[in-house]
Amino acid sequence: MSTIKNPVGPQPSKVYWRRRLVVLLGLLAVIVVVVLIIVRPGGNAEAQKPDSTGSSSQTPDAGSSTPPTTPASADAVCAPAVVTVEAVTDAGDYAADQQPELSLVVTNTGATACTLNVGTAAQVFTVKSGEDVYWTSTDCQTESSDVPFQLQPGEPVKSSAPIVWDRTRSAPDTCDSAERDSAPAGGASYHLSVSVDGVESASSKQFILN
Repeated sequence: MSTIKNPVGPQPSKVYWRRRLVVLLGLLAVIVVVVLIIVRPGGNAEAQKPDSTGSSSQTPDAGSSTPPTTPASADAVCAPAVVTVEAVTDAGDYAADQQPELSLVVTNTGATACTLNVGTAAQVFTVKSGEDVYWTSTDCQTESSDVPFQLQPGEPVKSSAPIVWDRTRSAPDTCDSAERDSAPAGGASYHLSVSVDGVESASSKQFILN
């Protein structure tokens, strides 16, 4: 009887050993091929893991060029749409010996804090009577500065020191003049408009010079 350990036949036993070895190698090759088909080495099951909707979601690797999403910084520059500017005077009527003190109020109407340049370099005060511009703060401004200021939502901020208007007409070519034309008084009406960092007041502030 032929057994695995002692093959019997008309030919030498080493012939039968070779045949059995060939058969075993063939079976082993078939098993390896089947395993490779099922396992598919090199596939990234995690990167293509289906989500609950059945679609595949890819997780970016460390070399991804897509930046992470970060919350908006409190130091973000204020968008003009969330800034209101209001012109302010210290009185509504001024006697002949009184000079108007001009100020402004800035408010952040947005939901988060933001930064605005509220320095004198970014402020413009304009006094008009009708369509006639009588005085502008930048006509003879000699010193100015930028002051980035963080505005909290819904908290009005008033300029720290008012600008005093000397009731004269200004122009860049009259800054060194000792005599400038006085603005008409006797009940004349004037309107103050202001702007801060390019954001203009929605309305003007009226006052009377007597």
